[in-house]
Amino acid sequence: MTDNNDWLAQVTEAPLEPERPIIDPHHHLYIERPNTETDYFVPKLAADIEASGHNIVASVYIECNAMYRKDGPEAMRPVGEVEYVAGQAAMAESGVYGPARLCAGIIGYADFRLGQAVGEVLDAQLSVGGGRFKGIRFQGTWSADPNIRPGRNKPSDKQFEAADFREGFAELAPRGLVFEAWCYHTHIHQVTALARAFPDTIIVLNHHGGPIGVESYAGKQDEVFEQWRKDITALAACENVHAKLGGLQMEVNGYGWHKREKPPTSEELCQATKRWHEHALDVFGTKRCLFESNFPVDKMSCSYGVLWNSFKRLAKDYSEDEKAALFHDNAARVYGI
Repeated sequence: MTDNNDWLAQVTEAPLEPERPIIDPHHHLYIERPNTETDYFVPKLAADIEASGHNIVASVYIECNAMYRKDGPEAMRPVGEVEYVAGQAAMAESGVYGPARLCAGIIGYADFRLGQAVGEVLDAQLSVGGGRFKGIRFQGTWSADPNIRPGRNKPSDKQFEAADFREGFAELAPRGLVFEAWCYHTHIHQVTALARAFPDTIIVLNHHGGPIGVESYAGKQDEVFEQWRKDITALAACENVHAKLGGLQMEVNGYGWHKREKPPTSEELCQATKRWHEHALDVFGTKRCLFESNFPVDKMSCSYGVLWNSFKRLAKDYSEDEKAALFHDNAARVYGI
């Protein structure tokens, strides 16, 4: 799609708690991706933030296979993404696009299946990141259903368990780097096993572990939730794991907001996703959870302002210290911002 801004404009809301400082710990910047606004760089993200009225003070960019180097060794090509985003961060820090320190943290990609040799890639990313490079995301999004899209890096069913993957994964902790785990709900148990094997590595679970609600999982949300609830509870016992609360408005989650005549309100979003958030908060606690936008991917379903209002509705009865942790302080600590 080019953009869906006219559709989103049908539902506008004043920001709740507009002065609250927020670090958005998960967004992307795209040229083009299915069901995502094209040419979505710092100017468009800054415009969405300004229109929302929320007080975004900083953000963390998450890899999305953007601007890889076209030449050189295949393994080193993802270094280009970190270079590119460091440039976007410099644009943001000029102040031209508002006060937020966008891309203050950068999560890149490196293929852990290289084994120990991946350390060279990590060192190159540290070198070009300008102090902003914070870690790696590896997409373990695999499904037995062939109609459900796998990760761009073509993961296997047992990806997080593979010996070569783990050999490469071991290169993170010595460099103080974070691991972003992106998988579907069917593979959360593999993240748990990984966290137990590497207790000194900070792991951040993306998007609630990707509960699927389409194709062979359509109409089975209660069944999916029960399995997810058990697996998330086990994962939360690993103290080195944090959980990002968000990323539930993608097509794969099955809510189908993008098919409606009008987009959802923040109250609708809050009620529809409440049980996922509340259980994650129950088991991880407010010191290990981070609200995330997943923009512009979740923009297919709702506006930036409505999304953050839904999180603020969810957290309305929490203490001031708990709110500060969820919206800002946890992200600042995890990513060193």
